[in-house]
Amino acid sequence: MADVVDTAQFKNGLHIKLDGHVWRIVFFQHHKPGKGGAVMRTKLKNLTTGSTVDKTFRAGEKFPRVHTEQKTAQFLYADGDDYIFMDPVTFDQMTLSADTVDDAKTFLSDNMTVQLFYLDGEPAGVELPTTIEARVTATEPAVRGDTVGNVQKPATLENGAVIQVPSFVAEGDLLKVDTREGGRYVSRV
Repeated sequence: MADVVDTAQFKNGLHIKLDGHVWRIVFFQHHKPGKGGAVMRTKLKNLTTGSTVDKTFRAGEKFPRVHTEQKTAQFLYADGDDYIFMDPVTFDQMTLSADTVDDAKTFLSDNMTVQLFYLDGEPAGVELPTTIEARVTATEPAVRGDTVGNVQKPATLENGAVIQVPSFVAEGDLLKVDTREGGRYVSRV
């Protein structure tokens, strides 16, 4: 019998087979509506086409698990649409395309340690650390009177990412940023 996984075992980075394609779980959330059975809301990325879809499954549904290999790598630099990584043990360098790196390229910075997913011996994706530290390079100054409530403003980080931050954040501040779901301000460091 093939190795199966049910919705209770879902976690970010898990690979499943669905409709004849291999999908990586990018995000999942258990949801129990007031009426009816529990469901699992997910965001899935198709490793063949690169498309991302939102899907909802009933609790307890089962899927074939796809075994992937995960290796630690260090991001060295970007060269156009190529991203160069190095194995920290063997010092072998590998080049990944922008399609393979996908959304992770927004938060990559030189010498960052990441996890590379391999499917059938080929690189299939990059997983960033859950949180990173990045310096604010550009943001508007706080407006007097906007300190009441949860007022947000855009800020550009040193890696080029633009995230929403509280109004008290200033240029030059070092921030802790959650890299999941496009980046979210956590705190000042």
